Amino acid sequence: MRNPFLEMAPEIAWGRLTPENIQQDIQKALQMAERNLQAIEALPPEDIDYESVAAALDDATEVLDYAWSKIEHLVNVMDSPDLRKAYAETMPEVTSFYSNICLREALWKQVKTLAESPEIEKLDPIRKRHVEELVEDFLESGTNLPEEEKQRVREIDNRLAEITQKFSENVLDATNDWSCIVEDESMIEQIPEVVQQQAFENARTHAGATEDSPKWRFTLHAPSMIPFMKFAQDESLRKEMWEASNAVGSQVPWDNEPLVLEILKLRSDKAAILGHKHFADKVLKRRMVKQGTRARQFIQNVKQRAISPMHEEVKALEQFRADQLREDLQKLAPWDVAYWSEKMLKTLHDFDEEELRQYFSVDQVMSGLFDLVERVFGLKVVEKPTFCGSRTSDDALEVWHPQVSAYEVVDADTGEYLGLFYTDWYPRDSKRGGAWMDCLRSGKSNHAGKIIEPHIIVLCGNMTPGVGGKPALMTHDEVLTIFHEFGHLMHQICGAVPVDYLNGISVAWDFVELPSQILENWVWERESLDLFARHVDTGETIPEDLYQKMTENRNFQKGLFVMRQLSLGIMDLDMHIDYDPNDPELSLNDFVESSVKTYRPEWKVDSPPIYRKFGHLFSSAVGYAAGYYSYLWSEVLESDAFEAFKAEGILNGETGRRFRREILSVGNSLQPEEAFKNFKGQEPRLNAYLLKSGLIDAETSERESISFT
Repeated sequence: MRNPFLEMAPEIAWGRLTPENIQQDIQKALQMAERNLQAIEALPPEDIDYESVAAALDDATEVLDYAWSKIEHLVNVMDSPDLRKAYAETMPEVTSFYSNICLREALWKQVKTLAESPEIEKLDPIRKRHVEELVEDFLESGTNLPEEEKQRVREIDNRLAEITQKFSENVLDATNDWSCIVEDESMIEQIPEVVQQQAFENARTHAGATEDSPKWRFTLHAPSMIPFMKFAQDESLRKEMWEASNAVGSQVPWDNEPLVLEILKLRSDKAAILGHKHFADKVLKRRMVKQGTRARQFIQNVKQRAISPMHEEVKALEQFRADQLREDLQKLAPWDVAYWSEKMLKTLHDFDEEELRQYFSVDQVMSGLFDLVERVFGLKVVEKPTFCGSRTSDDALEVWHPQVSAYEVVDADTGEYLGLFYTDWYPRDSKRGGAWMDCLRSGKSNHAGKIIEPHIIVLCGNMTPGVGGKPALMTHDEVLTIFHEFGHLMHQICGAVPVDYLNGISVAWDFVELPSQILENWVWERESLDLFARHVDTGETIPEDLYQKMTENRNFQKGLFVMRQLSLGIMDLDMHIDYDPNDPELSLNDFVESSVKTYRPEWKVDSPPIYRKFGHLFSSAVGYAAGYYSYLWSEVLESDAFEAFKAEGILNGETGRRFRREILSVGNSLQPEEAFKNFKGQEPRLNAYLLKSGLIDAETSERESISFT
């Protein structure tokens, strides 16, 4: 095909999506989208109605959207110099086109005419909400601004797209640049065997290791770094890795400090042009929290409950280390925290998280997850054969890398085909860190809520890979991550709103984590664990004593964890509310350190702020900027919502299908507060979250009704 990126079929021919096709395909997609917009703008007044304006606008950029999503996905998972170059050359024009849509006067005239027409009152609630949200989009983008200020908004959007991509590339390149080669096996003998094997294979590939001359290569990718910091007995090695991790994004040639400063200034400038006090208020206006100050109040409210537990946990950890070494009590170095926490968990609580790894082979976890979502939510998942290169069978789906798997999803009750998704779970040098779900193409539903075009979704992560032909064995945290991302997938693939603009995950950003975080609960419950937690060799379920240890220690150092999340949330909000990027005398580093000071424990050495590598905030024009609080906000929502499952049965298909009907399927067709209340029957409170986290006891929870803010 001459324009492979423009192919609209759900089965993507990944092998033909090469960098040399990007420029020509995107140019053609831009031309198609432009013609569609001009057709809407040219409508005479008598032809203006919902279908000709709102629905047409929803479809106008469909080809461009799908093509660009494939390109951005490949940049995230198969980075290369040629791909970077083609992406960088094309991105400014694409960004400019998208940011200009809501600034086109002729287009705004048509939307405004529709919104003010008598037809609006005749529309059903979903289409009426669609028009209302469109109007907000145009107003929020600055459609009523003078042309000079509109042009400045366009320039800001273009520049933000360029430098946030550079920020992300710097983090990836700096992460890949560092490694630690260990040649003395005695220095890593406490590190789990599966991690040692992976480090050896990594060294075989990158450092010339052989069976006769073994070496072990550790990196800053999570499956390597996390166990290294927990188990490597050599303090100097832990310190070396800690320093290297903190240096990501802060050293030439990958120094992100100037980029962060510019990003903050551009965001602040745009917010001011659009009439907002600061960027946080601009971003949060249409979210559940509404205002930046209210988001801050939420963080401060949770902090009051978590700060004492954090300090108690730090004291206990310091005392444990002193007792073990028979030394005087002293502050811990930050590179020692994970190591001594792991020892404390094993010594005082008789719990070794690594024991669980044998029960979490990736294939068994995925199989059990699919069984679970079929029973509870009515989703049947079928794995498809795949190929990368030469086709293996007529029904095989092509993938971008041999590690990738593909699946189809159908409604278990009706047999309706809902969509297709890919999984890419393991780290590569060409792949960005973290875990994420991305919708390559949102499916379309008809007026009856039936899918007429399938969803196409990707799930990506950086889990511990298998070595030597053995199955990949994951940590409990990695299993939680898989369930989390699959929760996002369910939110999208269950979307049944007949307006794409309002469908799936197109919800308020502080509501979007509810479906992902609620699914994590099933990784803790005995009844659901038995579906997928099976010993890799014997097939036995987790022994009861090990399960009890796992659940009893669920809140081990929970205060430290919650306060870290709060520190990231307050840092994010303070940077986007109070920091003045135009003040040359104001150090961003000093500002951030002051912002988080009362949220962090006092270690022997202060950890530098992570904003230089904080991709959630700075790897896209908006992303989680001024919105990182929403992880905890959504956890409050899901904790309250999961109470219904605990009361009615965690494998109760009626409850699961009600959750699907009231939360997953409705997208942004109604306010999130209304959707939550439709499922739970009442407004959410903090109690369930605080109780689950061990920050209050059952008696307090029964006595008090604790509000969000």
